[in-house]
Amino acid sequence: MQKQLFHCSCASRICIGFQTEKMETHLILVGLLSLCSLSLSQVCNTQLLENVDFPGTDIKFEYSPDVDHCQQLCTQHPSCLFFTFVHPDWTRDLSFLVKRPNNLCRHFYCYLKTTTSGNVAVQKPLEGVTSGFSLKACTLELQPCLPKVYPDVDFLGADYTALFTADYEECQRACTQDPGCQFFTFAHEDFGTENIRFKCFLKYSPSIPVPPIVERRTGVVSGFSQNVHLPQQSTTACEGKLFPSISVPQSNLKTLPGVCPDHCRALCSAHPACTFFSFDRTRDKMETIAKEGSTTGFPERFCQLDENWLKVAHDGVDLRGSDIRFELMDDADSCQRNCTEDPLCQFYTYVTEAFHNRDYWRRCYFKRTITMSAPPKITKLEKVTSGFQLRSCVETQDYTHSLHPPSRPLLHCLSIVEETVAQTIGERRYPLVNHRIGEKEWQRDSRGEEDT
Repeated sequence: MQKQLFHCSCASRICIGFQTEKMETHLILVGLLSLCSLSLSQVCNTQLLENVDFPGTDIKFEYSPDVDHCQQLCTQHPSCLFFTFVHPDWTRDLSFLVKRPNNLCRHFYCYLKTTTSGNVAVQKPLEGVTSGFSLKACTLELQPCLPKVYPDVDFLGADYTALFTADYEECQRACTQDPGCQFFTFAHEDFGTENIRFKCFLKYSPSIPVPPIVERRTGVVSGFSQNVHLPQQSTTACEGKLFPSISVPQSNLKTLPGVCPDHCRALCSAHPACTFFSFDRTRDKMETIAKEGSTTGFPERFCQLDENWLKVAHDGVDLRGSDIRFELMDDADSCQRNCTEDPLCQFYTYVTEAFHNRDYWRRCYFKRTITMSAPPKITKLEKVTSGFQLRSCVETQDYTHSLHPPSRPLLHCLSIVEETVAQTIGERRYPLVNHRIGEKEWQRDSRGEEDT
């Protein structure tokens, strides 16, 4: 049977499916019974290990300007548990480049890693790298404040516009005030190419979750957390007009997986260079004006986007990949409700009893993607400065972290009450948090260290 894929043109192509695993029923039961003890062992670990490598067990690599950004990427990735960041002064690739000059130095590489055990398999000393751990157990700050700027560093690509500014501070202000801008690069007055001097390049990366694959499949129900953040620029409601059975023959800015026309419109509205979109439920390319299964529309900016589409459950649609974990639920409504209550979950897929493999029945898969500011490539370049938008930063510059609430299996094992306490005493850098389990009560700061 031919699979039916979903296309969102103004973004890329989407499809969803299931990987089939052969697993004995008793092993599933053992795994479920161990969830509670596993959750109890999950602790916040903010330690950074300089000149230490966690070799192997790589999921992928992303670009990061520093180790803090790399740690945030690991925190947002659904399965990353720890990472290794390669410093910009890394030199071990230089001898290799003499033999193969077309290869690049691994400066700014952020290797995201995981293991089935949840523990680092190997540690070894290595100059020029720093390793650390995901902050999933520590923080709810999923759109982190990134106030640093990076001299002589270029955030390469992802440009959507450019303007002239007096300095990099004004360039950063322009990026912060533009809802579509996620990061920037500014060319200084002594930059080598004269016509680029004083130029401020505004750049974009997706801030709305995009499932990696969307596919039609019998026996599954999928949807989004109702806490997904959509960029809102006004209190005036958008009209929300769509044009069904219309496809526009035009070169695509981008093609992304889309779940429904409203999801596609939200992606187009968030991208500052998108002027219209077509959502296609077939595998064909856009060729004609009238096309069954296609929906065309326009971005909605300077108005309040309709968020009702986040509540819709899509029967027969599978959002494959990007799994955080799965839990057993009675129905799809419970799955969506629990995804919404979990701050890490952005979208979900629930497996009903109509699915062909009963081993997967009643599984609710919690899922997420990286939605923080993430340059597609980072290189060294003299006489430029790069940085991020400051919309995610509070005006007081008092950056605080709240402890991550226990996962749902852990809620059946213990009850933790957390209350952030105002930072009012002495020189304390981190806010205090009250904890209570049963009759016992104590205080820790937001790093997880007990107050004395």
